[in-house]
Amino acid sequence: QLHSDQDKGDGSLKYILSGDGAGTLFIIDEKTGDIHATRRIDREEKAFYTLRAQAINRRTLRPVEPESEFVIKIHDINDNEPTFPEEIYTASVPEMSVVGTSVVQVTATDADDPSYGNSARIIYSILQGQPYFSVEPETGIIRTALPNMNRENREQYQVVIQAKDMGGQMGGLSGTTTVNITLTDVNDNPPRFPQSTIHLRIPESSPVGTAIGSVKATDADTGKNAEVEYRIIDGDGTDMFDIVTQKDTQEGIITVRKPLDYETRRLYTLKVEAENIHVDPRFYYLGPFKDTIIVKISVEDVDEPPVFSRSSYLFEVHEDIELGTIIGTVMARDPDSASSPIRFSLDRHTDLDRIFNIHSGNGSIYTSKPLDREISQWHNLSVIAAEINNPKDTTRVPVYVRILDVNDNAPQFAVFYDTFVCENARAGQLIQTISAVDKDDPLGGQKFFFSLAAVNPNFTVQDNEDNTARILTRRNGFSRHEISTYLLPVVISDNDYPIQSSTGTLTIRVCACDSRGNMQSCSAEALLLPAGLSTGALVAILLCIIILLVIVVLFAALKRQRKKEPLILSKEDIRDNIVSYNDEGGGEEDTQAFDIGTLRNPAAIEDKKLRRDIIPETLFVPRRTPSAPDNTDVRDFINQRLKEHDTDPSAPPYDSLATYAYEGNDSIAESLSSLESGTTEGDQNYDYLREWGPRFNKLAEMYGGGESDKDTS
Repeated sequence: QLHSDQDKGDGSLKYILSGDGAGTLFIIDEKTGDIHATRRIDREEKAFYTLRAQAINRRTLRPVEPESEFVIKIHDINDNEPTFPEEIYTASVPEMSVVGTSVVQVTATDADDPSYGNSARIIYSILQGQPYFSVEPETGIIRTALPNMNRENREQYQVVIQAKDMGGQMGGLSGTTTVNITLTDVNDNPPRFPQSTIHLRIPESSPVGTAIGSVKATDADTGKNAEVEYRIIDGDGTDMFDIVTQKDTQEGIITVRKPLDYETRRLYTLKVEAENIHVDPRFYYLGPFKDTIIVKISVEDVDEPPVFSRSSYLFEVHEDIELGTIIGTVMARDPDSASSPIRFSLDRHTDLDRIFNIHSGNGSIYTSKPLDREISQWHNLSVIAAEINNPKDTTRVPVYVRILDVNDNAPQFAVFYDTFVCENARAGQLIQTISAVDKDDPLGGQKFFFSLAAVNPNFTVQDNEDNTARILTRRNGFSRHEISTYLLPVVISDNDYPIQSSTGTLTIRVCACDSRGNMQSCSAEALLLPAGLSTGALVAILLCIIILLVIVVLFAALKRQRKKEPLILSKEDIRDNIVSYNDEGGGEEDTQAFDIGTLRNPAAIEDKKLRRDIIPETLFVPRRTPSAPDNTDVRDFINQRLKEHDTDPSAPPYDSLATYAYEGNDSIAESLSSLESGTTEGDQNYDYLREWGPRFNKLAEMYGGGESDKDTS
């Protein structure tokens, strides 16, 4: 309440209020000066308000006293409960932690005035989560309350924390929050194999690196605390097998380290250990953090291919060995207990020329063709070994054959030498330096000797002892008009055993040279040609000569072709139907040239067919004659046919000449032609021969002329 000393209670003064909340939150009675709150005041919104009050004359509105300022302070009451900033907290603590290990701290706030009473004094307590965890009342720190809490038994915990003001006394307000606590893993569990022994099997043919099987130790821990490393620590197969740790599956993969052999050993025993990689020293007392297992591996038998005694073979042989000489032997065996016999063969793709062969039973390789180091110094063969009982199961081995050199080639000139000597050469003048080559390759290197096959009065050879020689003249002056070319045989020999030598002939031309020894001309005929005749003219003359020779040859060939005449014995020979077979008969012993059965069995003769060597028109109908009786002699058959044709007026002389080129003139055999067998006295008319064309003119003249002569006589 406000009151002025000037207020006499007659209502002449008026009280007015200004400042924080004046007119809204606070109002003043104008007559009495009482200040009232218009609504509920919350200290948490504003703890104090500053107001100004003044008394004025109601009629004049003039202040009767100076304005006064005062503060309204709001006294706190416990009307706010403690609150947590998070509804749910998440925390973690390692398992096996000691009692009192701090997990997390939670803090609640109270909007009440902490300086006035206990309204803002908060005490923490645990409503849920005992006996595993506890909370400090004053600080709100949550701690472990039980020792050796094991994550493998329980991993998740939910703790409810209460914050209460008024110091936790009765009537205080409270708030709660939830804390989800997770036990994190520590390496407190060693790896353990589920069994003490396992049995694995593998075929003996498995290559190195093949996985046989796996072992796995279980670990209740997680993450890196469960990582395990496997190793073979003992057993009789430590050198035959390896074990590799598979990181993603934490398994130990057992693999083959060396080739297996059922016949050598059939069972191996390994002792495999699994150990944690990351061990916490705090938990050594829970160890040891490793475990072992016995692994038994049985090797299974398979039908293995043959095995050679070596991975490759190298044989050396001289090139002059005789055919069939054994150059070496390969050996192979069946590794199986059955020990099947082995058959050897050569892969012909590696010996296309079939120079070598192999004994299929004992593997001996021998030569089947001559060897020549100069053609091929190395031969790379492939020998195949197969079991006789199982030919499909094979093994190959490379065989390298080196051909050793033998001095079997004579040295020869290295190149072709175009040698000339000047007409004005002097004795002892060098005209050529020669060298030689040899296909052989002696160990000490090539060494050649040069000499003349015979003493030569014109030239000599001087050996330089460095596989070259010089050709020197022995006299002064040479004349190309007398001798234009000299042949000089040079003997070249080597120094290997046996000594080989050859004779090479140098062709030395005599040439005209200038004063410096440069060749100008080597042709003796060149001196006889006119001085003005050029090279082009010589070429033209040579072409003319060649053309003339070609014309002469063609003319001779054409003339020779025209001289070929039909094989007619004489002008009077009327047999102008010539059939040339261009082959030779087989003589009397040739029984395949014709069918003799046709002559012996005339009944089998088919009807006559039209001839193809005359005009096909049929002038007379042929009459069929009875066939000769069976088993008639050939001579009787021919005589009968001859008689029939002699008496047949419609049978012109259809003669054909077949030349076999083995019977000469004046044959003792009589002619079978019907021209000379005219025994009939009857007249015949042969005028129809003229109608047959020019090819029968000769017959028409002979037969027609004969008749006319007979008539005139």
